[in-house]
Amino acid sequence: MTTMTETKPKQLAVNNSSSVGSRVFDVLNVVALVGLALITVLPLLYVLAASLASEPEIASRPFFLWPEKIVTEAYEYIFATPTFIRSLLTTVVVTAVGMVVQVMLTFTMAYPLAKRYLPGRTLVLNLVIFTMVFSGGMIPTYLVVRDLGLLDSYWALILPLAINPFYLIIVKSFFQELPQALEEAARIDGCNEMGVFFKIVLPLSKPIIATFSLFYAVAIWNDYMSPLLYITDPNKWTLQILVRQLVATDPAAALSQMDRTWVPPEQGVKFAIIVIATLPILFFYPFLQKHFAKGVLIGGVKE
Repeated sequence: MTTMTETKPKQLAVNNSSSVGSRVFDVLNVVALVGLALITVLPLLYVLAASLASEPEIASRPFFLWPEKIVTEAYEYIFATPTFIRSLLTTVVVTAVGMVVQVMLTFTMAYPLAKRYLPGRTLVLNLVIFTMVFSGGMIPTYLVVRDLGLLDSYWALILPLAINPFYLIIVKSFFQELPQALEEAARIDGCNEMGVFFKIVLPLSKPIIATFSLFYAVAIWNDYMSPLLYITDPNKWTLQILVRQLVATDPAAALSQMDRTWVPPEQGVKFAIIVIATLPILFFYPFLQKHFAKGVLIGGVKE
């Protein structure tokens, strides 16, 4: 009895110390995460506030989260020029078409590679993995695009990066985890491989489709190097190239089709164009969020 009564206080002391340690860890964890969140969010809030501020305020205040007076002149100037509207529409169309093409190519290639009985499957997978480690480089890729006649074409922004090998392997692993009984039942009912893929596999793949659609869309929307290398016609500029021209050069020179009698708010235009280039992705993310967490983790099972 004496031994049992002596051990209980010791166990309580250990439990109390562990609970105190876990609470301290939770507090430090929350503080660290809040700090990281502030580091991420504060620059975005500053850019948004600066885009709505006047030029003297931007010049006199090095950092602020709310302008003294809201001014929309920068946005009026941007939306009044055909150059910006054309670049925005170009980026939207290229992103939408490119996302559909890239998702379809990735999924249609991953589905047969998920079948262990496919002849040459191991060789193809090894070649895919090889491209994750080694790439042809900028100059060989440019020569291929040129010889295919894709220079100054929007397809040059889509096809060279149509299939991401890392995404392909994740999707392949996801397909391998799907119940084979469903596919066998569909084949018994008369479906061929295309019918099984479109009627059985794709409806079960909505989370991972939403996830990689977002990944591909963000990559195309933010792509800067491809239009810089392959697009020379200013009328085919994407939004990212226009942002570069606005930030690195004179906004009035970049938006040359605007009425030059209107002197633009130079700093405000730079901040406003960054906000406009960022908002579309932030707008669509909440609609895909319910599939995003599940889609990121799904398909990560090793073969």
